[in-house]
Amino acid sequence: MKVWVKLLIGSILGMSIGFLLPNTETVFAALQWLEKLAIGIGRYAVIPVLVFSLTVAVYELRMDDQFWPMVFKNATLIVITSFFVIFSGIIVTSAFSPERIPMETVEQVEALSLNIGDNVLELFPPNMFSVLTGGGLYLFPVCVFAFFLGMGLNYDRNYSKPVLSLIDSLSRIFYHVASFFTEIIGFILIVLAAFWAVRFNSIMEAKVFSDLVIMLAVFSVVLCFGVIPLFLYMLKPKVNPWRVLYGFLGPAITAFLSGDVNFSIPILQRHAKENFGIRRRSSALSLSLFATFCRCGSAMVAAAAFIVIIKSYSYLRISTLDLLTIGLYAFAISFVLARHPGEGAFIALAALCILYGGGEYKAAYLIMKPLAFYLIAIGTFIDIMLNAFGTYVLAKTNGFIEEKNLVHFI
Repeated sequence: MKVWVKLLIGSILGMSIGFLLPNTETVFAALQWLEKLAIGIGRYAVIPVLVFSLTVAVYELRMDDQFWPMVFKNATLIVITSFFVIFSGIIVTSAFSPERIPMETVEQVEALSLNIGDNVLELFPPNMFSVLTGGGLYLFPVCVFAFFLGMGLNYDRNYSKPVLSLIDSLSRIFYHVASFFTEIIGFILIVLAAFWAVRFNSIMEAKVFSDLVIMLAVFSVVLCFGVIPLFLYMLKPKVNPWRVLYGFLGPAITAFLSGDVNFSIPILQRHAKENFGIRRRSSALSLSLFATFCRCGSAMVAAAAFIVIIKSYSYLRISTLDLLTIGLYAFAISFVLARHPGEGAFIALAALCILYGGGEYKAAYLIMKPLAFYLIAIGTFIDIMLNAFGTYVLAKTNGFIEEKNLVHFI
């Protein structure tokens, strides 16, 4: 059975169970605990498979003098994509203008922050190996570790050859370990889908966020299944965008229901390799850079939700300059969400509320807390789809791909 079929069956079963379950505190607490367990299982192998794969990728690209050109191409695509997605989302939100949300008095009961200063400090801890023993949330320090290790392997091949062979073997071993977990993700998705359905049923019954829910759903579908595939027609040689979409259905499902980038990386890595034959030196680098810096889907969702918040606070029209300011803030925030793989959109919304208007909307993000899981789901779905398309495009245009027959897709 295809992996994406297992994921789809697990999702449907979970959704069916979730819509039938009563929304009681006991059920909610039980599903919340099961969700943490499920996310932990999905993240279990992400650090070892990423660090060893990226180390070998850096080494091989350096040997061919292609490392910095590939980094530049990834960075350029990330910046262009982020700008396009965020500002197209803002334009659509302004044009269709979801209904205002009834204002309730909220208190600042929690402090959410990007913690940029602490994030930078964690890149270079006193002990280099300590980045491998973290909680599996913040992967950027792991990528920095792999970068320096890969660079070090280029120093003298006589000394590094045995170490390189070991790292290459570990990369392949942990890839197969991660593949095992992707095979059982279908069962894990039953829990995630059930919890998602319970929360979704609750917010739809309230009928407060309906317009925003529908607008974000339509926008994400049109963007990922319509607009982005159109850009694939520009590739030389020509590719079939629907074939590419089919090949990445698995990561799309897991990203939406888990709302967690790190949870989806092993699944995305396996689909990139086994469906499209993308070579490790390209996929490991692109997956790492996009997962770290291309969080524009989460930032766009946050910007859309923030515009609705402003309109709910005031009946005054939001000026073009204000929309531009919100877009630029969201654009900047999208590059610093690496520390938040599972709550990116809500953290980005909190950051927008703090940064915009001199703190006037400091606690306004709490109004969206009941909808947080949905904002995170949509944002992560877009993030992973952009990661998938970006990885494919860069591999295709640089010759790091071995096309496979559709019947061999997992």
